[in-house]
Amino acid sequence: MKVSLKNIGKKYEGREEFTLRNIDLEIEDKDFCVILGPSGCGKTTLLRMIAGLNSITEGDLLFNDKRMNKVPSKDRDIAMVFQSYALYPHMTVYDNMAFSLAMRKERKTVIDERVREAAELLQITNYLHSKPSDISGGQRQRVALGRAMVRKPRVFLMDEPLSNLDAKLREHMRVELVRLHKSLETTSIYVTHDQTEAMTMATKIVLMNEGKIQQAGKPDEFYNKPANLFVARFIGSPTMNVFEGKIEGGRFISNDGSIKASPSAQDEANVKAFEGKKVSLGIRSERFLTGEADEKIEVKVDVMEMLGKEKILYTNLPSGDEVVISVPGHLEFHEGVSYTFGIDHGSLHFFDTETGNRINM
Repeated sequence: MKVSLKNIGKKYEGREEFTLRNIDLEIEDKDFCVILGPSGCGKTTLLRMIAGLNSITEGDLLFNDKRMNKVPSKDRDIAMVFQSYALYPHMTVYDNMAFSLAMRKERKTVIDERVREAAELLQITNYLHSKPSDISGGQRQRVALGRAMVRKPRVFLMDEPLSNLDAKLREHMRVELVRLHKSLETTSIYVTHDQTEAMTMATKIVLMNEGKIQQAGKPDEFYNKPANLFVARFIGSPTMNVFEGKIEGGRFISNDGSIKASPSAQDEANVKAFEGKKVSLGIRSERFLTGEADEKIEVKVDVMEMLGKEKILYTNLPSGDEVVISVPGHLEFHEGVSYTFGIDHGSLHFFDTETGNRINM
């Protein structure tokens, strides 16, 4: 099912400011859309508005072009999975999964068929007669998903469902959720503050900050063409290196003069338009060159992290500004030693310092 948000806004009673405003978003049928952002940015509020748990102050919410603003949550044909599993502790796994269908007075044969079908897909058939207290956190999360699945909703809504799991189990469940989404072929909307979840699971990411959408699109677009400085700094680990300076003679020169970087031929015209103006330069940590290059920087390694396949070098320019550089794990570097790295012109990101918006589109 297609979900459309047209100029959506939310203002709570007694507050002067809108929590959300001017939210325009198209989520296509069968999309796995991840709403991403820091705590307090409005992502859960937006999800609850789609679910019908929060009212809409302005704008229109459409399901397949049908206005849903006043439609009760129970009539929206959606299912929601929360951060807390919210399972009934006195019920078995089977009864927890069957509960919503039983409340709708569905036939017992239909209930049994749907519960067992979902349990098999989620690999929890062996736990159907267990209580939630007798199974692991990952299994309880599967039960919560199964409880939503048996309703066969047109839209799945998930609010940080993996945040209570340990790192290894989160990694496993990310893969399982993607498999589940593909097998169900339904529209999924997933809220998280974890960029790894967004980048690995989503067909579409919506990054929010302070109640506004900063960028919406495919995961690779966020990494390779961040729309503004907030997106550039939020997406990527280590975070993008950002240096302030200005454009002189068609190339970037940092405020301390230690970085000089020319744009690629493709970006040259857009960058030249900012001649004499304040510009910020972004460089991903893995985009520095260890071989020969026309333009270089010299840095001193302060701290080095060994991560197996790569090393993360926390270095300093002569001015003292930090530069984070990632290099292949087999290359040899030492703390306290200075090294020269080249600048890859084809992977530079230029931003208008005043507005924060990207220059080289």
